[in-house]
Amino acid sequence: MEGFIDTTAAVSNETRIHILAFLQKHGRSCVCELEHSLVMGQARLSTNLAILKKAGFVSVEREGKWAYYALAPKTPLHTQLLEAISALHVKVPCKVDACVIKGEG
Repeated sequence: MEGFIDTTAAVSNETRIHILAFLQKHGRSCVCELEHSLVMGQARLSTNLAILKKAGFVSVEREGKWAYYALAPKTPLHTQLLEAISALHVKVPCKVDACVIKGEG
């Protein structure tokens, strides 16, 4: 039951729905791309990504100092919830290549 509660709680937040919609549209993204594209502070973004990871919606891969997040639904419920988010037609911003903006790309 705990997994169900974590999963449904993760999508009960508008910020996390925006993150999931962004990853649906743009695919695997670096944390700095998410931060700049969604105009979100690093602490707030990290907290929400951790919740989505714990709930089984996203995976993270580390490449050097960069962390890349991608959708990785673990169960049919995750897939159904992602389909429901797609149906919301959330306005998703363009992906910003923030690594170049920071001069680190």
